Amino acid sequence: MKTNIVFLTLNLLTILTFGQMENLKTTASGLQYAILQEGKGIMPKPGDKVTVHYVGKLLNDTVFDSSYKRGTPFSFNLGEGRVIKGWDEGIALLHEGDSALLVIPPDLGYGNRAIGNIPANSTLKFIVQLEKVTPAPKIEPFDTKDKPVETTASGLKVIRINKVDKNAIKAENGDNVEVHYTGYFEDGKIFDSSVRRGEPIQFTLGRGQVIKGWEEGLSMLSAGEKARLIIPYQLAYGENGRPPAIPAKANLIFDVELISVHKPVVPVAFDTKGKDTIKTASGLKYIIVQKADKKAMKAENGKTVKVHYTGYFEDGKMFDSSVQRGTPFEFKLGAGMVIKGWDEGVALMHVGEKIRFLIPYQLAYGENGYPGAIPPKSNLIFDVELIEVK
Repeated sequence: MKTNIVFLTLNLLTILTFGQMENLKTTASGLQYAILQEGKGIMPKPGDKVTVHYVGKLLNDTVFDSSYKRGTPFSFNLGEGRVIKGWDEGIALLHEGDSALLVIPPDLGYGNRAIGNIPANSTLKFIVQLEKVTPAPKIEPFDTKDKPVETTASGLKVIRINKVDKNAIKAENGDNVEVHYTGYFEDGKIFDSSVRRGEPIQFTLGRGQVIKGWEEGLSMLSAGEKARLIIPYQLAYGENGRPPAIPAKANLIFDVELISVHKPVVPVAFDTKGKDTIKTASGLKYIIVQKADKKAMKAENGKTVKVHYTGYFEDGKMFDSSVQRGTPFEFKLGAGMVIKGWDEGVALMHVGEKIRFLIPYQLAYGENGYPGAIPPKSNLIFDVELIEVK
């Protein structure tokens, strides 16, 4: 019954879009929109969690993505750059319960990138329904008054907020850590917060998965400890910043809480001996290590997949592993959220399958690599297990 209601709602909204292309309002950025049905709820503010059902179409009405088809609405924190610019702007114009048509020009969408079934320089149409607005929790900066400042040789400043038990586990390189944080610019403006999302970040310390100031600062803390990290730009995002979220040469302030520290699991590399290597037209190579059941669900673009993986350089050195962290990785397939070799490779998999991917640098991090973690022109190897498709 629930499925029928969802499709009836979708069909009604589709009907309501007829003729609306002539009644669109245009914002200063070039976004066009029309309200299809009015709700009575609150308008979201930056940082609020919004839950949205949607259908994405090209101008020729080809559907490239649909949360209705998956049966699960999409949630994200508004105004944090976690979606395309047209969504951040367009959803902010709605009230809870509103349905709308958004027409998003390329510069507010995916620009000159081809993403999955979306050609480069595409204008996109979205029929969206803002189902729920969850106001962001109020975040209070740590109280650092009268607390000593520790300055390291690198220029990092650390202010410890609380004391922990002397037996608390100290974080060390190679440990899996779980951290809540709020990031501020020097003017006090918040630019990112796991507290606001309600989701701590997990990563392996000392693997270049976070900025240098975090690597150094968290290695000074123990489980349960809170601290303020005052990070000079050289230990953050450097000369260039990370547009559009982080300006060039931005000194950053982080209030962090080291929730837990776990010693890593040692991943075991897949045994590929005697197994065939298959090469695709793009240059991606793969080796099927464990086949899936014949009835197993296949990964498809637009669906959310959950995988365990371990990444190696060609010399066999491991650079990242969800297995080691003990937490599978989830992402939306075909949406450009991962490297091209992953979008192509994981789309070949069925649930339960294990595959080794040999990814040329052109399908990985390209000419420049990923500073601090992946050298330029690095060919990468990934052992991947597809756990779930939804």
